[in-house]
Amino acid sequence: MLEEQIKDKLTKTCPCRQITRATIKAAIADGADTLEKVKAKTGAMTGSCKGTRCKGSIQDLIDHHR
Repeated sequence: MLEEQIKDKLTKTCPCRQITRATIKAAIADGADTLEKVKAKTGAMTGSCKGTRCKGSIQDLIDHHR
């Protein structure tokens, strides 16, 4: 559990905006259950690639949370 929390804090799910997996997971736990809601809460998918690098990973986290 602790190892996963550390990895979540270190892993940049959205590398363009430097948004960690922990931040994405927190947004999902707080009710962001779609890509658009995660985008609005965190700013993910608004960097230079417009989500092409992170959208799949974020969707996987949303799906895993359901």
